[in-house]
Amino acid sequence: MTHTSINGGRLLRRLETFNEIGALPGGGNCRLALSDEDRQGRDLLVTWMKELGLAVSVDAIGNIFGLRAGAESLDPVMVGSHIDTVGTGGRYDGLYGVLAGLEALESLNDAGATTRRPVALAAFTNEEGSRFAPFALGSLVHVGALSLDDAYAIKGIDGASVGDELRRIGYAGAARPGAIKAHAYFELHIEQGPILEDEGLSIGAVEGVQGLSWSELTIEGQSGHAGATPMRLRHDAAYVAAEIAVCVRRIAREFGGYQVGTVGRLELQPGLVNVIAGRATMTVDLRNIDEPLLQDAEARLATFVAELAAREGVSVKTRSLARFAPVIFPETMVSMVQEVAQARGLSSRRLPSGAGHDAQMMARVCPSGMIFVPSVGGLSHNVREYTVPKDLEAGANVLLGLIERLAR
Repeated sequence: MTHTSINGGRLLRRLETFNEIGALPGGGNCRLALSDEDRQGRDLLVTWMKELGLAVSVDAIGNIFGLRAGAESLDPVMVGSHIDTVGTGGRYDGLYGVLAGLEALESLNDAGATTRRPVALAAFTNEEGSRFAPFALGSLVHVGALSLDDAYAIKGIDGASVGDELRRIGYAGAARPGAIKAHAYFELHIEQGPILEDEGLSIGAVEGVQGLSWSELTIEGQSGHAGATPMRLRHDAAYVAAEIAVCVRRIAREFGGYQVGTVGRLELQPGLVNVIAGRATMTVDLRNIDEPLLQDAEARLATFVAELAAREGVSVKTRSLARFAPVIFPETMVSMVQEVAQARGLSSRRLPSGAGHDAQMMARVCPSGMIFVPSVGGLSHNVREYTVPKDLEAGANVLLGLIERLAR
């Protein structure tokens, strides 16, 4: 059986060229959402889309779409991901899915192929959530789960607002969010974990995405002299924060399975070596593929925090940064990934995603699915993030096969 195939060399060259934008020492990238580097990346992507003859549109939240016409005016098959990174990001997270989609469309052009349905390539705004919370902001607005006004008002870690920054970089587009209705959505992504590499497999058929609970805790204690204040009289915000961090790890260990917990940010004030911390601000990230278990983890942490605060004489204010229930992808979409992989002679297995993705938001409005390729060492959100070229090519060929199957 013959298949249309992508041009692996061309895909790699595009990845190399794009990753010159925001390059970091050690091979990684920093293209925070709506930064100058993000704007440069957007400009390059739009240029490449237009060179392929795609009809480019930008909506009011900055999502970029390139549409390849079909033989009939039907809802398009949509593929895509994001091009923003975390502050110390790798070269493939998000970007690979967008450029593999671009390569798939160019390969269809090379083959002179006509699809019945149009195909839309999407690059969603602020998937990472590193500069502006919540993550997946662009896809949330696209599916109607967050209003445009509320999104515009969100302040970033540097105090800038989403609306102001979109206008500053020239990507507050004219199109209405959600105007493009997808027939189905597929997202190709690096695994960001070790399973595929450990088992020597090429393709992951993603069954679903873990639920996520992000919160910020502000602990108000009392500053005091580090030498003159007896231990029994302290209201130490740093100690309370440390106990909470240990509790997060303990919950994840005792729940087992797919439960994970992370304290990603911890700031102490006044932050001096000889002063008891009067305030601590920290973030907690809890995730699980099982919603009732995730709720149990949240409740257990809340109970611990309340009891600890009372015992130590401090106050704790908790602010939710993001909360998303787990998403299970349709069986037909998961099976389709494995069928296309098998037809191309590629090994595969089913697995959940431990990271959040735009696909979990798109699942609210259309059948959605994901394809994973291996991450060397399981590393991601790290400048040493790497996927070998043969796996990058394999994943792009599976994406192309899925486009052909759904659009024809």
